[in-house]
Amino acid sequence: MIVSMTGYGAAEQTENGVCHALELRSVNNRYLKLSIKLPDQLQFAEIEIDKLLRHRLARGTITYSVRVRGDASTLHPVDTAVLQKYVDQLSQVRPPSGVQPVIDLATAAMLPGVSETPVMDEDAKRRCVEMLTKLTNRGLDALMAMRREEGRTLHKELLECCEAIRKQLALIAARAPGVIDDYRERLHSRVATLMQGGGFQLEADGLLREVALFAERCDISEEISRLTSHLEQFAEVCDREEQVGRTLDFLTQELLREANTIGSKSNDAAIARSVVEIKGLIDRLKEQVQNVE
Repeated sequence: MIVSMTGYGAAEQTENGVCHALELRSVNNRYLKLSIKLPDQLQFAEIEIDKLLRHRLARGTITYSVRVRGDASTLHPVDTAVLQKYVDQLSQVRPPSGVQPVIDLATAAMLPGVSETPVMDEDAKRRCVEMLTKLTNRGLDALMAMRREEGRTLHKELLECCEAIRKQLALIAARAPGVIDDYRERLHSRVATLMQGGGFQLEADGLLREVALFAERCDISEEISRLTSHLEQFAEVCDREEQVGRTLDFLTQELLREANTIGSKSNDAAIARSVVEIKGLIDRLKEQVQNVE
């Protein structure tokens, strides 16, 4: 069953009073594009997270973000001595006349050396990576569940489009033999009108050759056969348990190629109307296929 590239997943993990909240968002993309957003203290885990995401996802633009919330015991320590030195230096600044200086301690606390992220030892980093791996897998499970649900809806819509194309193709196949007969009748009528009162006749062989040439130019039986085959293959690919987005995209191009050929060769208004309907349905297929993984 096909899988959509659109989805959302979230998960939370609380350990030692610290809550890690993960959000995963996925939209369509021809390739796999990852955007990993981690707090500064977790940047060391980005490589492992990247590997995990690439192992479970094949296509799409993936936005991965983790927020950290904790109690008072998890706050980063503030070096008040360093902060006081910054304040003392800022207090010595003489602003222009009439300007009242204001020192924002929250902003000053972000200056280098005032509040630094605690350095983790290797054992702490290992435990943190293990926690993030579990958190990420839970988020991916939720994301994939939504993508599969979207995929089921896509699967139904794609097959409905294919069935509508088959119906139009059946109309074309039923109409195609009559195109030759209509041309022969029109040609015979025109020739009879032109030769009326001329005292000469056109040999029947000449008319037959002209009709035969027209029939060869307008023969669309191969195109109908190939279009039917592509539709069967399209439905078969939709049921595969693998990433099929690129294959379906290629098949929609082949469907459109055959439809265009039928339209250019048919030389018939009724067939032309069916071709327009088919091309509209193929456009719908192409649009929906862009979201298949």
